Amino acid sequence: MARRSILTAQERQSLLALPDNQSDFIRHYSLSETDLSLIKQKRGNANRLGFAVQLCYMRYPGIVLPDTQTPDRELLKFIATQLNCHPSDWETYGLREVTKREHALELQRLFGFTPFARQDYQQYVDYVTNTAIETDKGVLLAEWLVSHLRENKTLLPTVLVIDKLCAEAITRANKIIYERLTLGLSQSHFDKLDKLLQHKENTKFTHLGWLRQTSLKLSSTQILTHIDRLKYYLAIDLPDGIERRIHQNRLLKIAREGGQMNPSDLAKFEPNRRYATLVALVAEGKATVIDEIIELHDRMIHKIFNKAKNNHRQAFAESGKAINEKMVLYQSVINALLDAKHHDLDAFSAIEKVIPSWQALEDSAKQAEGLIQPASFDFLPRINDSYQTIRRYAPTMLEILPFQATLSSNNLMQAVELLRDMNRQGIRKLPDNDKSIPTKFIKPRWHKLIYTDTGMDARYYELCVLSELNNALRSGDIWVQGSRQFKAFDDYLLPKDNFQTLLQSQALPIAINTDCKTYLNERFALLEQQFKLTHQLAKANRLPDVSITATSELKITPLEAVMPKSAEDLISQVSRLLPRVKITDLLLEVDDWTGFSNEFTHLKTDETADDKTLLLTTILSDGINLGLTKMAESCPGTTHNKLSWLHSWYIRDETYTSALAVLTNAQLAHEFAQNWGDGTSSSSDGQRFKAGSFAKNSGNINPKYGSEPGRLIYTHVSDQYSPFHSKLINVGIRESTYVLDGLLYHESDLKVEEHYTDTAGFTDHVFALMHLLGFKFAPRIRNFKESKLYVPNTEQSYPLLKSMIGGTINSQRIIDNWADILRLATSIKQGTATASLLIKKLSSYPRQNSLAQALREIGRIERTLFALAWLQDAELRRRVQAGLNKGEARNALARAVFFNRLGEIRDQSFEQQQYRASGLNLITAAIVLWNTVYIERAVNALRMSGYAFDDNHLQYLSPLGWEHINLTGDYIWKTETGLGNGRFRQLRNIDNF
Repeated sequence: MARRSILTAQERQSLLALPDNQSDFIRHYSLSETDLSLIKQKRGNANRLGFAVQLCYMRYPGIVLPDTQTPDRELLKFIATQLNCHPSDWETYGLREVTKREHALELQRLFGFTPFARQDYQQYVDYVTNTAIETDKGVLLAEWLVSHLRENKTLLPTVLVIDKLCAEAITRANKIIYERLTLGLSQSHFDKLDKLLQHKENTKFTHLGWLRQTSLKLSSTQILTHIDRLKYYLAIDLPDGIERRIHQNRLLKIAREGGQMNPSDLAKFEPNRRYATLVALVAEGKATVIDEIIELHDRMIHKIFNKAKNNHRQAFAESGKAINEKMVLYQSVINALLDAKHHDLDAFSAIEKVIPSWQALEDSAKQAEGLIQPASFDFLPRINDSYQTIRRYAPTMLEILPFQATLSSNNLMQAVELLRDMNRQGIRKLPDNDKSIPTKFIKPRWHKLIYTDTGMDARYYELCVLSELNNALRSGDIWVQGSRQFKAFDDYLLPKDNFQTLLQSQALPIAINTDCKTYLNERFALLEQQFKLTHQLAKANRLPDVSITATSELKITPLEAVMPKSAEDLISQVSRLLPRVKITDLLLEVDDWTGFSNEFTHLKTDETADDKTLLLTTILSDGINLGLTKMAESCPGTTHNKLSWLHSWYIRDETYTSALAVLTNAQLAHEFAQNWGDGTSSSSDGQRFKAGSFAKNSGNINPKYGSEPGRLIYTHVSDQYSPFHSKLINVGIRESTYVLDGLLYHESDLKVEEHYTDTAGFTDHVFALMHLLGFKFAPRIRNFKESKLYVPNTEQSYPLLKSMIGGTINSQRIIDNWADILRLATSIKQGTATASLLIKKLSSYPRQNSLAQALREIGRIERTLFALAWLQDAELRRRVQAGLNKGEARNALARAVFFNRLGEIRDQSFEQQQYRASGLNLITAAIVLWNTVYIERAVNALRMSGYAFDDNHLQYLSPLGWEHINLTGDYIWKTETGLGNGRFRQLRNIDNF
């Protein structure tokens, strides 16, 4: 059997390609004075040019130019210009093969280049193996090897040798990884791992299949089932830290591969590989189930709080009539008493005139007592109604999860330990000695419920502990050993030693001066300057479309959308020329231009799919929300099994991300797209989709969108209309949490400098981090006049802005936490943890640690600078509005594409829901690119026909239209020969339900 290549044809070509940007081209091929002095020793222009060209190829890409290869035309011109000769001189040199070989040997001697030696082959395999232990991505390993060879002035071997060498390194690295994951395992471990592939009693699942199931519905029963899964994982008793023996990327990939395989396939692996795969599955599965238990508990707490709130509201509404009757009666009594006082009459006689009887009044008073709500009108007392729901799983959850806490949460951890002890002993009553009960964590809101005349209420105490535990887990004050999403905050950051090394070498990847004093002096000076300028302009009434009265009342005139009539005519003419196309044909055409489908590689082999049409069908099933089953029924010639197999092995987050980057880069490189922007600005916005069917159980509710559960797809869109990143998020989480993710973790060539969001997209923490990481942040803030400004100190006076000033910047807080601020920003930039995860931790209630507060102070500086710029610059307001309009228009296209299943997300697992979001983004990106290409052709056709238009009006055209695209597919009619009169179709197998 032929050896499998790990590099695609395109990747092979890119390894030896010349620089693709001007700066690198100049850097690699500019000849020094020493170079020129050696070159000029050669006779004639042909020899000088040939000698120089060979030197440049040896330097980069690092090869001896083959006799049969003609140098790159641009490179010839660039070198010939430096030598004052003509590129055509190469034609004479190219005929002298002996001279070329002699020059090649001379260059190697003069400049220290050494050929790739076969005897060093194994040494390079060892070198690449060290990297292959961390990643088995062939192109990355090849690039790593090529870079190493270039640095050591070793001339590159053929691409086939590089491919073979890297493949050997991957094979060797895999063996090392398998050995590391199985080292020290006993026979008992092997027996337990083998049992994972056996069928679980009284089920149709293997033990492994049962362990990998996700919860379908939020209930105490489901949480207990998840806890049973965690117990099973813990019973396997793998050595502590076994998952840290290899790089997390490799562990995750091995687990993914194993998860896609049937038990019979896994059983056929040689022992080391089989057990290593099962170890990876157990390690990843245990972390996943811990996270899911905590997530389910979080959702359960939210559910019972919402239920208490709704019951409180409903009870008040239902008692409204009775309350009104009492108020009418009591108002009559009060009026009678006041009248009796004013006229010096007998009070009792006055009352008797307005009440039916004293007994009726007494009965009314008793009824009123039952209607009285707490003085605070708080719904919290009703949380006790859900106590039994929580109680079903809470003791087991507290016992099995290994919680750890910061010093500030020690008291809460002591309360958790107290509940554990009570549960172990079967005691439901708190200790008699109140002083032994941890209480410092109890918020005032809970006091009136927990502290009663007869002692502390055990139920409300337990509910309070579980609620505060949930808050502490979200903030990171308490974490769980073995979790991915709920581990110690410091563990998410770059190790301190690594950070100090970067700091001392001035290599921090952030966009600010790392000296705190210098940084603050610069920002405060800018703040004072902008405050003075804004105040002067306001005083002179020269702020564009902004007025500030003497009483500090702010008014900003809304922007008007004005489109010239001739631009409207141009849009109409272009729209008429766009060809009608089916979405399937559109995808095939775009794939033919870009090859984006090649990014969907096999999980195990990294090979591209043989049947591109079938792959695109699978992607389309995600993008239009049809699903594999319905897509298989709609497409003749395919089956659900084929589509499901392709989806399992080729569709992943990373392949969707890579394919989207290809489409975004194609849009960026398209000349016509420059009419809409240069790719340096972008916007982001969330789009809500309802959660239907099974997804209702995993969807979240946000009152902003009503009472139905749903999911939010948060999408980043470039100024050229191309969607370059999307993320599926819960509707209950603030959108600002995910703004930085799209800017940092997309894989396209976009270099975004300025980013726009609406009000939901900003917080002070986001303002701070955007600035630290080098992005200009420009949100459109609703109720702008209520947004407070902050001054460097209290000595400055800006009377017209007085009502807008909310306080001073606490610079000492920034100084005290400066090192941690830099470490946090560096960690986000280097991807130690995602920006959204760290922002979520920093902003979570009740965490108010010094780092979060210091970051907020920096955010206040940047938000104030932005607000002052917003008042001064009408063009900034227009840019923000235009950028957000592009994102909102893209949402309309996405809504049209995502039309199946009533536009609802119905998949039960979060992973499948994310695939829906990624598929939708990819399809819309393809439509944007296709429209861009054909809009340009339509414009050119109008020019050729003599239609006159202003080129400035091309900016008003948009590639987001879909009226000419058939999104709903084909309907094929054919006669069913297998059915006759009185005959019916066979029912589906009942075992499938």
